Amino acid sequence: MKEYTSKISYIPHKLPGFDYPLEDIMYFDIETTGFVAGSTILYMIGFIEYSDGAYLLTQLFADTVESEAEIIRTFLARIKAHKVLVHYNGSGFDLPYIEAKCKLLGIPFDIEGSASIDIYKYINPLKKIFKLNNIKQKTIEKYIGLNRTDKFSGGELIEKYYEYIKHPNDGLLRLLLCHNREDLSGMLCIDSMLSYNDLLAQDFEIEKTELVENSGKKEVHIYVKHPNSFPVNISFGNDLVHFTAVSDTIKFSIEVYDNELKYYYPNYKDYYYLPEEDRSIHKSVAFFVDKNFRTRAKAANCYSKKTGTFLPQYDEIVSPYFKIDYHDKLTYFEFTEDFKENNRLIVDYIQNLIRHLISS
Repeated sequence: MKEYTSKISYIPHKLPGFDYPLEDIMYFDIETTGFVAGSTILYMIGFIEYSDGAYLLTQLFADTVESEAEIIRTFLARIKAHKVLVHYNGSGFDLPYIEAKCKLLGIPFDIEGSASIDIYKYINPLKKIFKLNNIKQKTIEKYIGLNRTDKFSGGELIEKYYEYIKHPNDGLLRLLLCHNREDLSGMLCIDSMLSYNDLLAQDFEIEKTELVENSGKKEVHIYVKHPNSFPVNISFGNDLVHFTAVSDTIKFSIEVYDNELKYYYPNYKDYYYLPEEDRSIHKSVAFFVDKNFRTRAKAANCYSKKTGTFLPQYDEIVSPYFKIDYHDKLTYFEFTEDFKENNRLIVDYIQNLIRHLISS
């Protein structure tokens, strides 16, 4: 086994959305000759630790096939000094692969004391807002403006490793180390993508909620102060709802419905419908109305009408809610001063909008 260490010139920072001390965190990445532990070689484990005001990168390299077990034992021993493992899709590959290797080699695999933060898993549910073809690590690196010098994929380096085992030389070694080093330093940069996961957090600070009119079109604008700064400005939405995120501010633009809507009473059997007036009344007062001008209400016509300024909602976050038609899934609630002053309700409302946008 060979061990290589170097410092990384990168500004120390906390993981967005987490409050772990930097000393508790270890970033790691592995290099293998394939996906199945039983028939491939784990030839490198790289990791980044924070110490004495700087990030230190360590690479454990299996310069012989026999030293595979040694790099695993060394890595597992180093994990014990940390409480948090950060990786990119390590839950899907790296950790299961190492665990499988440990079973094959008779090495105890114990990382129970370490929390696991998979950057990939955190941003994957939000991938629609990035408008990318995929969210591979290299794609995300380009998205935030990071350029690599390494031109090889992990798969392309498998042949290079086997070539090194047969004929060790510094040129091949540099290629192998460079790829792993850039995976790790790239991870240290793209951990800023965890900021987007906070779009669904509960600690938004509502700065302003206002009704605006532009060219005859009315919208409600909600300005939110985000706990972290976004690495890349984003803009996403549909015909009703749109949001932009710039630095640490999110602006929601929501089209209002400025017209008449219907409130459907929940128990239609307790109501009569008045066709001439196109509304329903409770049976307790219906005896005042001539029988010729009333009918038993049905679910679809058991309503009263209201004219006002309304906001759309995909789930029943704010009540009472109104509809254009009984069978509509989209509901509306009235935009009132009470709503404008209820920051907790506004946060629940905009988070519901985001969940719908990223899942639809």
